[in-house]
Amino acid sequence: MSVARVTEISASSKKSFEDAIQTGISRANKTLENVAGAWIQEQKVVVEKGKISEYRVNMKVTFVLKT
Repeated sequence: MSVARVTEISASSKKSFEDAIQTGISRANKTLENVAGAWIQEQKVVVEKGKISEYRVNMKVTFVLKT
């Protein structure tokens, strides 16, 4: 039996939602051990002068705790 924990993080990118997600997962892996998955809770964009300037995601990252 394993026990997991969920933490919420936000990440952003000037390229795409996919890049924002990858940035968030990469950063989570630096701090958390045993990252097992993520749920993308929310996606937003920042618009400046009628164009998308930034993609943002809020995600819940699941990681398995060591026993």
